[in-house]
Amino acid sequence: MEQQRITLANGIELDVVDVGPRDAPVLIFLHGFPESHRTWRHQVAHLSARYRCIAPDQRGYRGSSKPEGVENYTPDKLIGDIFLLADALGVDKFTVLGHDWGGAIAWGVALMGQGTRVTRAVIANAPHPGVFQKLLYLDPVQRAASQYMRAFRDRANDALVREHGLAALLMKALDWKRSPVMEPEERDALMRDWQDADASIAMLNWYRGSPIDVPPLDAPYALPDGFTPPPLPPLNIPTLVIWALDDLALPPANLEGLESGIPDLTIERIPDCGHFVPWEAPEEVNAAINSFFARTEFKRSDG
Repeated sequence: MEQQRITLANGIELDVVDVGPRDAPVLIFLHGFPESHRTWRHQVAHLSARYRCIAPDQRGYRGSSKPEGVENYTPDKLIGDIFLLADALGVDKFTVLGHDWGGAIAWGVALMGQGTRVTRAVIANAPHPGVFQKLLYLDPVQRAASQYMRAFRDRANDALVREHGLAALLMKALDWKRSPVMEPEERDALMRDWQDADASIAMLNWYRGSPIDVPPLDAPYALPDGFTPPPLPPLNIPTLVIWALDDLALPPANLEGLESGIPDLTIERIPDCGHFVPWEAPEEVNAAINSFFARTEFKRSDG
């Protein structure tokens, strides 16, 4: 998929795939860590005959801008990039689709843009901001699964990353025994991306810029004194949550209670699949999206 360089109003430059009919409804695809726009390669190929599909390499990734400093990777800036990207490409309304960190940003884009610019949301294995923090405090499985985030935030690991690339830290911090099978050319491309020290640090800055608190394993399993959940509004646009059930980092407990804040919610559970569901189970994901779009087509006016 050929990319073009798009300059946002904030000065950030993103490499972006933009394919499909220009007069068709718009889909914006957001990838997660530690990948690229290629996360969504099967969905873009599947949908681009009927939709305008826009898939950026987000801030800090591959050839896109990599501003120095953790302060440049806080969620408000990452969410802002997506609205500015839509502006730069002349897009008024759109459906947002996100996986992993891209899903976390997509939750924010959907919550901020509902009723004005964002008409639907598709989230794949990315925790809701109102659910995840409580799980980290209360759920032993989620807290144990998220300890890698503490390693990613630890600047003592930066020397390792700069000398040996991001793969060295991934091998140190994550359990790779069940790593999924990936096409050799895709794996080779990722390994090349992970040799870029500046990009690797920028990717880690997504974790460092997040307000999420990941307690150590020996901290009490209780809500801290004075804890209040984030003051989030209901998400009133049609929302599809796709969840691979064998995700080692994000167990299915992240689905519990979602319906209370999302009146028009569809959950598609995908068994026998790990974290990278858009390309580990592309046919199932495409089918879920097809069904969701068919049901919600009358509710939107993307363009």
